Amino acid sequence: MQQKIEQLKTLFAEMERAIIAYSGGVDSALIAKVAYDTLGDRALAVTAASPSLLPEELEDACIQATEIGIAHQIVQTHEMDNPNYRANPVNRCYFCKSELHDTLKPLAKELGYPYVVDGVNADDLHDYRPGIAAAKERGARSPLAELGITKFEVRQISQILGLSWWDKPAQPCLSSRFPYGEEITIAKLQRVGRAEVYLRKLGFNNLRVRSLDDTAKIELAPEQIKEFVLKCDLQKVVSAFQSYGFMYVTLDLEGYRSGKLNQVLNPVSLPV
Repeated sequence: MQQKIEQLKTLFAEMERAIIAYSGGVDSALIAKVAYDTLGDRALAVTAASPSLLPEELEDACIQATEIGIAHQIVQTHEMDNPNYRANPVNRCYFCKSELHDTLKPLAKELGYPYVVDGVNADDLHDYRPGIAAAKERGARSPLAELGITKFEVRQISQILGLSWWDKPAQPCLSSRFPYGEEITIAKLQRVGRAEVYLRKLGFNNLRVRSLDDTAKIELAPEQIKEFVLKCDLQKVVSAFQSYGFMYVTLDLEGYRSGKLNQVLNPVSLPV
């Protein structure tokens, strides 16, 4: 792991100046940490704020950036203005990342940063991630993927570097809670976000609330399902979710599994 840390530092030293596409997740936070340790004030973390990012996640990103010491800037992105994004096709992430990097690339040019880098890791290359293509088309680099660093190794390195959030659960944008083809609206994003925050306050962290039209489907870590059923006031949970705008509330008995909504995809016919 120490060798990979040195490889990351060497990569950033060669860049000399870089903007980090920084969501506050464990991957981009590690990139921000190594970039800052290598480049100091020649590294800038930029977080995109939009309705698909929980306010709590934005707050966490700000706290982590302060802990790292890196300069941090928040920009607004407007993917919800794109009908292709709102229609939620299988390549929805392409339109999201296009908006992100169409915002970051001119910002980097304006401020004199030759590189925009993101937190894509080596494991991401083995899943259907159309947003990676959008980033590459706009010249973004992915140091973790370039060096073959996996998600497991990201957490190991983060722990070695003393990052308190090394075991933070993955938290992709709220749009990932919708099955492909279901239209995404700001109201739907907000109700999903509020529902997940509610469950986290009950002590459940590694979870998703999927939106299936008027139905909320709760996905918890498999080992927490029994605890949820036995210890939670289920009617109170239902009432809370209904107050957010859902009509029905269900529990997925398989439990949370990353990328579950991608299982309906046919790899042969996937667009970029």
